[in-house]
Amino acid sequence: MLRRLAMPAAAALAALVPALLPAPAAAAHAAGPPAAHAPGQVCFWTGAGQHGTGWCYGPPGYADVPEFLHDKAVSFRSDLNRDVYAIDWARGTCYARLIRAYDYSDNWSWGSRIDGVADTNQGCEAG
Repeated sequence: MLRRLAMPAAAALAALVPALLPAPAAAAHAAGPPAAHAPGQVCFWTGAGQHGTGWCYGPPGYADVPEFLHDKAVSFRSDLNRDVYAIDWARGTCYARLIRAYDYSDNWSWGSRIDGVADTNQGCEAG
């Protein structure tokens, strides 16, 4: 009898814990598969044609891409009315690749280098 009561209580507690945790500092950056591209964001996917697991960035600032996408972006779509930069942190320097407003690529070769995304070139060389 006690075990049956403990299970629903544990489930309720498990559902409540995430709501009690502080929101990430980068709340403007949505994550999770699949990425639902939205106005004001640029989204990246692990598969061609905007398929696979995705992640979206929305300015301002810099955000590291999640590990599953690090050096593995195959496609992207920008639904953002401004330019942003894909950033590659290389040994001793960095490279920035311009992503123009409302641009997209279904087979993006530069995605094999992506480490982060920013609303500025972060002082990096053009890549």
